[in-house]
Amino acid sequence: VSSQLRAYCRKHFKEDYYLLRSIPGIGGIVAVGIITELGDLRRFSSLKHLAGYVGLVPGIYQSGATSRSMGMSPRCHGLIRSYYVEAAWQAIRTDPVIQAYYRKHLGKDVKKIIVKVAHKLLSRTLAVIKTKTPYEVGVVA
Repeated sequence: VSSQLRAYCRKHFKEDYYLLRSIPGIGGIVAVGIITELGDLRRFSSLKHLAGYVGLVPGIYQSGATSRSMGMSPRCHGLIRSYYVEAAWQAIRTDPVIQAYYRKHLGKDVKKIIVKVAHKLLSRTLAVIKTKTPYEVGVVA
């Protein structure tokens, strides 16, 4: 089934599929998941809107004068969020820029760092799709 899905995306969404595949950490299955679950990423006006939809933003509790940050938002597209978290682990291994970003934050909670890396990966995904230029490994934007 997965090879049929990849073949379908290569045929019908060729440009977006190969742009997504150029990003470290995003392989064939994740690219298919992003295309099928999110559709056209150009419909999101900003990274803030896309991150809110995917769920890679902090949940905030507010009541009166009290305001607390509660980790990741429970209102999300859970499958895509998990795809990005797993892709972040792979990106740390393959992209020196993301690896340097990860090492800069070492000493903090590893789960929080991975969410930051996943958010960075999400921003790169949106940039690659909107600009229609493949990602170059190791190049600081």
